[in-house]
Amino acid sequence: MPFRVEPDPSFKDALAAADRPLAGIWVCSGSPLIAELCAGAGFDWIFIDAEHSPNGLESVLAQLQAVRGYPVVPVVRPPVNDTVLIKQYLDLGAQTLIIPMVHTAADARAAVAATRYPPNGVRGVGSALARSARWNRIPDYLARAAETLTLIVQIESGEAVGNAAEIAATDGVDGVFIGPSDLAASLGVLGRQDHPDVVDAVLRSIDAAKSAGKFVGVNAFDEASARRYMDAGVDFVGTGADVGLLARASEALAAKYVARGDAHDAGTPASY
Repeated sequence: MPFRVEPDPSFKDALAAADRPLAGIWVCSGSPLIAELCAGAGFDWIFIDAEHSPNGLESVLAQLQAVRGYPVVPVVRPPVNDTVLIKQYLDLGAQTLIIPMVHTAADARAAVAATRYPPNGVRGVGSALARSARWNRIPDYLARAAETLTLIVQIESGEAVGNAAEIAATDGVDGVFIGPSDLAASLGVLGRQDHPDVVDAVLRSIDAAKSAGKFVGVNAFDEASARRYMDAGVDFVGTGADVGLLARASEALAAKYVARGDAHDAGTPASY
């Protein structure tokens, strides 16, 4: 008899059961080893990013496999709101997707359709060949697929903020994730995520999502910003990234031992 399995717990169920905002970390390195290391750090969720990171289908698959043994929910961001790519990421076994650059309710509806089998959507049927259904080892996967998935759409433009209520209210959207970096760029204050206009737009988007009864998260690598939005009622927050942590920690370590401007800084080999 084949081994029968159940789908992993969904992010939406974890959010519904939480009594505090769930903290997550980005994995942008493309490394299954680093993904596994971060998965054991104690975070609630881990963000495997394919929009701004050197990740493709194979590396995302490897990272999903690497983190599965840890008590952390993997969240995957495809590079674009595209029906074919969403199908492929779902078939890899990603159960939670964050879809970037959703500016309108029509964009949100397209994302929903891409995650649903006909007649409720347009997702291609290939579960017998795919990890999503564990190669048909998850009983009744085709009928149950939607209940195992969490779909989050990203609000990260002035247009999206204006449409936040309609986006959040879209049937099939479980939550919204606010991206202050692109939002700042859209509002004409590139690189200033703490600008009052950006903060106001984030808070208005949080209110719109909560009013629609949907989960809402935000990216906030700065602790003061994270605390502000947690106090405002977000359900989950992205708190940092593997590559950022490594960059800052390695710089701090080097600064302890390397005097800027000395001979070694100019490229002279050290003597041992």
